Amino acid sequence: MERLSVNLAGVTLKNPVMPASGTAAYGQELAQQLDLNELGGLVIKSTTAQPKAGNPRPTTAETTAGWLNAIGLKNPGVANVVQEKLPWLAARYPDLPIVGSVAGASFAEYVSVARQLDAVPNVKLLEINISCPNVDHGGLAFGTDPHTVETLTREITAAVTKPVFMKLTPNVTDIVPIALAAEAGGASGLTMINTLTGMGIDLTTRKPILAHGTGGLSGKAIHPLAVRMIHQVRQHTKLPIIGVGGVFTPEDVLEFYLAGANAVEVGAATYGRPTACADIVRELPAAMDRYGIDCLQTLIAQVQG
Repeated sequence: MERLSVNLAGVTLKNPVMPASGTAAYGQELAQQLDLNELGGLVIKSTTAQPKAGNPRPTTAETTAGWLNAIGLKNPGVANVVQEKLPWLAARYPDLPIVGSVAGASFAEYVSVARQLDAVPNVKLLEINISCPNVDHGGLAFGTDPHTVETLTREITAAVTKPVFMKLTPNVTDIVPIALAAEAGGASGLTMINTLTGMGIDLTTRKPILAHGTGGLSGKAIHPLAVRMIHQVRQHTKLPIIGVGGVFTPEDVLEFYLAGANAVEVGAATYGRPTACADIVRELPAAMDRYGIDCLQTLIAQVQG
């Protein structure tokens, strides 16, 4: 529907809803639950240069109003993704915009993976994961220092042709300098926020409930934090923002828009409800009607000026 379409750095999405990186892997399993063409786009699992086995189990645990996960960027490596995963999507869903999620443990790895995903025709945007809290090398280490963020962003944007969205961590005292560093480095947009570092302890074993010890907290508990951070960053930049964090309902989507977002990603809501993204898309027009919203692009213009 035209009223749901949005533009992200020159890429048009027919609706603003995408599964967050990691929650839909590379689409094959989700395609058994719903028609991927219902989605605005598909964010693939964060991909590294070489295959990664991830962290030892248990890697997930339910907690108060959310989930802890420490998957550890498990993925088959960029060669497999480029040669098998993305062609599978292109053959079956040629009109589905793919967001390639890039991860790494060094500047060189980030640039290499980004360049390889950039060359794939159905990858329309690149999302650079500089905020994963569940790996021992890379990830979060690249996302907490403004100088590092600016330098890495500049190296990646110089190496690719497609829009680059930097995925920001909430695990900082002030997220605004990180966002501005990404903009200074040439980012086309921002994705925010990633999970917050958390921990749970088993009272019986007296040990952490995740084998990794700490994990990333996602779910309803982090939604107000994401709203606040998006709102803060929106006061300082005109870059498009993909909002992520505790989106379970169309009302959550609209709240992100009022905070300053241009699109959304859905993560924890898909746990146990793989149709969550499609459900939100179907319910969004009625929610817009209730609040007198004609179309999302008009709302963006009203909020962001």
